[in-house]
Amino acid sequence: MTTESPKISVILAVHDQSQSLEQNLSQFLTPQGDIPYEVIVVDDSSTDETPDILKRFKADYPQLYTTFLPKSKVPYPSRLRLALTVGAKAAHGKLILISDITRPPLSDQWLATLLSNIDESADVTLIYHDKSNIFQTWDSLDEAAPYVLKAERKSKRGHRGRFFLFLRGLYSDVLVKKSMIHELLKLFDQKVGGLRLEGLRFKVMWSNLTNR
Repeated sequence: MTTESPKISVILAVHDQSQSLEQNLSQFLTPQGDIPYEVIVVDDSSTDETPDILKRFKADYPQLYTTFLPKSKVPYPSRLRLALTVGAKAAHGKLILISDITRPPLSDQWLATLLSNIDESADVTLIYHDKSNIFQTWDSLDEAAPYVLKAERKSKRGHRGRFFLFLRGLYSDVLVKKSMIHELLKLFDQKVGGLRLEGLRFKVMWSNLTNR
């Protein structure tokens, strides 16, 4: 763990993703100059080599913290929310970045790029990875809620997509104030009916199309 209080806590929830960890975790752990940060990996009862890989990385990177989620019958998406909640409780940063081990940062200076493109006083920032990053900042969680509800409506893989990512609101990462993290995570497993989902799709696409 860093000696200075971290500015941002990055949370990664993983399950049987040893290959992605081997390939991508070091990119999250690249030194970011004098910016203090931490990376928290929550292992959701992996049955592959994930625990051994995390133990090895932890020995080399002091900013890495690892914890785990015991086995239970809680299904997704509630289980993802539980894993991220565990990570949030361990976080020391005032800002929390929920990221995906399969979508590593696009550059070595990813944290400096992030901080230079956001308003740290905002409640929520959505980040879209494509050939470049797009940052979408919201002054309140209520304003960001339609995007989160739409993207996370089915499972932990709900926000994955390849075409027209920004127009469809298919963000890659979400940055949120630590004080707002539990309210945001409630949106991850909230049920959304068919008609409401269609309304969210139209609202998100129209808003992004007209404000890009």
